[in-house]
Amino acid sequence: MAFGITRSELEEWKEKVREGQIAYLTHYWIDPRFPGITSVTKVGCSDLKRLQHWCKEHELNPKYIHHREPFPHFDLLGARQKEILLQEKRYDHIQRFKL
Repeated sequence: MAFGITRSELEEWKEKVREGQIAYLTHYWIDPRFPGITSVTKVGCSDLKRLQHWCKEHELNPKYIHHREPFPHFDLLGARQKEILLQEKRYDHIQRFKL
């Protein structure tokens, strides 16, 4: 279940993904399969080659891309989530979601 974002933030992310941009959306998230994890960052892009390249640049396996049309994305969790958000200078995500 996702919470902590506005509809306009979600719509902005969707638009960027549709346009083939690399887009970041962090939200609070609880899933019993991942104890201690309270947020996820969805890195989306409709251009699969571009998203695969992004994964490889960050030493992530592209086979874990969620091929959910029209919004393919890679889920960042835990320590890697914060590490990559720092690399990408997404400080607002880190502060807002207390990473």
